[in-house]
Amino acid sequence: MGRITAAITAVGAYLPDFRLTNKILETMVDTTDEWITTRTGIKERRILKDKDKGTSYLAIKAAENLISKSNLDPAEIDLVIVGTATPDLPVASTAAYVATKIGAVNAFSFDMQAACSNFLYGMSTAARYIESGKYKKVLLIGADKMSSILDYTDRTTCIIFGDGAGAVLFEPNFEGLGLQDEYLRSDGSGREFLRIEAGGSLMPSSEETVKNKLHYVYQDGKSVFKFAVSNMADVAAKIMERNNLTHDDVDWLIPHQANKRIIDATAKRMELEDSKVMMNIERYGNTTSATLPLLLSDYESKLKKGDNLVFAAFGGGFTWGSIYLKWAYNSNNESK
Repeated sequence: MGRITAAITAVGAYLPDFRLTNKILETMVDTTDEWITTRTGIKERRILKDKDKGTSYLAIKAAENLISKSNLDPAEIDLVIVGTATPDLPVASTAAYVATKIGAVNAFSFDMQAACSNFLYGMSTAARYIESGKYKKVLLIGADKMSSILDYTDRTTCIIFGDGAGAVLFEPNFEGLGLQDEYLRSDGSGREFLRIEAGGSLMPSSEETVKNKLHYVYQDGKSVFKFAVSNMADVAAKIMERNNLTHDDVDWLIPHQANKRIIDATAKRMELEDSKVMMNIERYGNTTSATLPLLLSDYESKLKKGDNLVFAAFGGGFTWGSIYLKWAYNSNNESK
C-alpha cells in the first residue's frame, strides 16, 4: 500500500432561490448596475429570505445534495467540518447540528472560522485527518448566510455578498491524487480593515451597539482590495513554483469569488488563459466560505481525473493561501 493522499471524491451544493439582482439593489441603495458590474463583476446574488433559517439550513442542503449524488451512507462519515463566518449560534457548534440532521451518527464535528479562507483552511484540515489513516470519510462544508450580517443601506458591502453552501467529501487515495501541497498564511494586523465590530468578547452586544449598526460587516474596500490582489496572486505563483508547475501544467484555477479584478490579477500572474479560470461571481457574488466548493459544483462536469487544480483565497483577519490538488475522478463517474 502506497502513501495515503486525501482526494475529493464527491461534490454537493445549495443556493437559495431568490435572486437579488443589481437592478433590485438600485431601488434599495445609492448604486447602479453599471457601477457594481464594473467594480466587482457581480450581476446578482442568492439570498435566503426565510428569517427562521440560518447557515445550518444551507449546509444541510449542500450535504444532502452530495449524499444523494454519490449514494453515500451518512453513517459512514467520520468527521463533519463546517467552515462559516455566520454560525447559527455564537457558542453551539453549527457542524454538530448539521451532522445530526444529515444522519452522520458516527461522526464528530466542529466549525472553522477563517473568514473567506474557511474552505481553503478546511481542505488542509480535512486532508490531515485522512492522511493519518484513522479516518476514511471527511465531509467538508463551506456555508454562509451573509445576508444576516449585512447593512442594506451600505453600498460598500451589501452589493458584494450572497448566501450559499458547498460540500466536498475527502477520502483516502493511493494513486497519488488529491491534495499535493499547500501554502497558507495570515496577518492579524489586517483585522481592522474587514470586521464586525460588536458581538464578541471585545465589544459585547448592547442596546448601543445595535443602535450604531456595529453588528454588520464593515470593510475598508481599498485596503482589502490592495492586500487581496497582491497576496492571492503571490501565493498562487508560490504554489506553482514550489511544485515546478508552468501555466501549461495547470488545468484549472479555483479562485475565491470576491472581485473579478482580483481573480483576473491572479490568473494574469499565473499566465493562465481565461478558459482555465473557474468563475461564477456574476451569478452568486461573494458567498464567503462557499465560493470554492460552489465553483467545483458548477464545473464538476468539466473536470477530469488527474487534472491539476490550484485553489487560492483571501479573507478577513487577514487570512489567505493556495492549495495544489490533483482531481481524483471523471465527471461521468466512471472512476471514483
